[in-house]
Amino acid sequence: MLIAEPLLTAIEELSKLPGIGKKTAQRLALHLLKSENESVEKLVSSIQELKAKIRFCERCFNISVENLCEICKSHRRDVTLICIVEEASDVIAIEKTNEYHGLYHVLGGVLSPLSGVNPDSLHIKELIKRFEYEEIKEVILALNPDTEGETTALYLARLIKPLNIKVTRIARGIPIGGDLEFADEATVGRAVLGRISI
Repeated sequence: MLIAEPLLTAIEELSKLPGIGKKTAQRLALHLLKSENESVEKLVSSIQELKAKIRFCERCFNISVENLCEICKSHRRDVTLICIVEEASDVIAIEKTNEYHGLYHVLGGVLSPLSGVNPDSLHIKELIKRFEYEEIKEVILALNPDTEGETTALYLARLIKPLNIKVTRIARGIPIGGDLEFADEATVGRAVLGRISI
């Protein structure tokens, strides 16, 4: 079946987005085609503005509009606490909980030698430099519990512990509303090891 070239191009470009397959891209492209011009122009404008105005915080590498992000500029945050995450999307996830009130450091990924990601590829040097001029008492490792995340956590713990800074990691285990019967052995094992007093 022949598809008009502009529609085909739109489908190709939309399918490059994460989590968007060809069928979803086609539905989105057709939706945009049917939408009012004003609505499409608003979408295009917001994407252009996103690319033009968003940058990374000079201190923690979170998403920002200025040199320092809103979290780093805030006087209400606990400046002795840094939560290390893989990506800026992890900052958003943690902030939504309203449970954490310290600072962050976004690594920009995790160690993955097979993919060519080594310590120099991440914002690890900048993290270590922060310890020189910031009075950090505790570092929380909030990395994904996969092989690369675990490797990165161990690497960072080895770097940070000699600096007399407390190193902790977020708890892992059974999610709220989860069922023990359906959880895998590793998750149940982590939940038992990470138990807390009540």
